Amino acid sequence: MNQPTISVTLDHLVQLKAEAHGYSFKQRQPVASLLAGRHASRLRGRGLAFEELRNYHPGDDIRTIDWKATARLRKPQVRVYSEERERPVLLVIDQRSPMFFGSRRAMKSVAAAELAALAAWRALNGGDRVGGIVFNEEGITSLRPQRGPAQALRLFHEIERYNQRLAVSPFPTGKVTLNQALEAALQRATHDHLVILITDLDGADDQTRKLTTRLSVHNDLIVSAVYDPLGIQLTGYPDMEASDRGKNWRIPPDKAFDTAFQKAFQEVIDHWRTLFTHLRIPLFPLSTDTPVIDQLRYLIGQNANR
Repeated sequence: MNQPTISVTLDHLVQLKAEAHGYSFKQRQPVASLLAGRHASRLRGRGLAFEELRNYHPGDDIRTIDWKATARLRKPQVRVYSEERERPVLLVIDQRSPMFFGSRRAMKSVAAAELAALAAWRALNGGDRVGGIVFNEEGITSLRPQRGPAQALRLFHEIERYNQRLAVSPFPTGKVTLNQALEAALQRATHDHLVILITDLDGADDQTRKLTTRLSVHNDLIVSAVYDPLGIQLTGYPDMEASDRGKNWRIPPDKAFDTAFQKAFQEVIDHWRTLFTHLRIPLFPLSTDTPVIDQLRYLIGQNANR
């Protein structure tokens, strides 16, 4: 098995610009897209976007009647538009020590960095502004959303800096939490942002629920849950050891441990999936063992398939 990629470089994140096509974070999505069903903003913006056809209701502006559809359906039909607007995109990128784990292709921290770069390039290509919250246990860096490739370079530089810190012994020490990063995001994303939270949800609790709820009230929020296949199903063998944040653990070679490990992982995922579904927050699974661009195109691209 090939060793997973340990860290990212600025050059790699820049080169991902060539892959930033075939998917979109815009409100209008393919029917099978994971993000289908989110509503476009009705605020003033930079043009009108066709949204749907519906039956005519008394009081509708007759100028919106679609005469061809009316003739075809034999009932008056009107075209409904929503106002497109430029929206800031805020990427919240987890680079804490639990993200420094990977059994195939890449570490979780690397997959998170790649998703952030692909999301940033796609947003900038669409004329949106991009900013970021990059964090680990030692600190949080907050970048205000701005336009242009120079902003991408600033963001990628911070991602690279935080990401490569994970490969240096000892691990980052400190007490910065996921919730503190979400509080920083709330200070940046006051209204009408697209916020993409990229994390393995380590340490998520009831306060996380409250903060994500607050973020989603006035913004579009997408949560990308980063995972490694070995984190779903871990089978122990005699004398097998695992390392986690500088500590070594002996994995019991028995079926009861395997079953308990998988059940515990599934319960966590099911809890957050149910919670985010109730809040109408899309949960985007991101695996370390498959190229991130392939997952984006599969889940939210033109050929999206649930």
